[in-house]
Amino acid sequence: MQKILSRMRKAIEEYKMIEEGDKIAVCLSGGKDSITMLYGFKALQRFYPKKFDIIAISINPGFEFFDCNLLQNICDDVGVPLFIENSNAKEIVFDIRKEKNPCSLCANLRRGIINSVAIREGCNKIALGHNQDDVLETFLLNVLYAGNIGLFAPVSYMDRSKITLIRPLIYTTEKDTRGFIRRNNLTVMPKVCPMDGTSKREDMKNLIIDLTKKIPRVRANLFGAIQRHFEAWNPKGN
Repeated sequence: MQKILSRMRKAIEEYKMIEEGDKIAVCLSGGKDSITMLYGFKALQRFYPKKFDIIAISINPGFEFFDCNLLQNICDDVGVPLFIENSNAKEIVFDIRKEKNPCSLCANLRRGIINSVAIREGCNKIALGHNQDDVLETFLLNVLYAGNIGLFAPVSYMDRSKITLIRPLIYTTEKDTRGFIRRNNLTVMPKVCPMDGTSKREDMKNLIIDLTKKIPRVRANLFGAIQRHFEAWNPKGN
């Protein structure tokens, strides 16, 4: 947990993700990243100088193997209230529209529900569990497929909902979260989406693995370039 906390705190303090009195909705999918983030927030809450509250929000997209009991057990163990919202995302994305590239639409549907629940429960911030690997993969996806430099911003304010999105795991790698789950013998939600392992994002993950074999510092170089690009128009502390 010390490594996780250190990297979470670095991101939180560098980009001023937490302010006194915040109420943060932690998005809990049941995967290794969101579970690690929830445990990290609870541990941070005990000693962080700025006091804040947390709740967990989870969206049931309608897949057969979505395990509400697993999520509830996690939140009971952490001591955080859980709000599970049902969604017809599976029906819309796969059964009705039969999307060949469903990730964007599915994410938009989930985002709308999460925003609504966060507002309903009096939260002013939403914490997303995107880790450093997600940041790198998204960067490459946008450059290679869209021809633009699209980034996961550490902090972003949504004018319409008056909610701030924060990503406290941007310095935490997938290896870190996998290790945390393994060392603490935690159970994660089985992957229920039929696109898992077959999407373009998975191609980017494999591309980074292949590049690392040839260029050992490729991850550090890519992430450094991302940081410099972000800070060019949004310096730390502003």
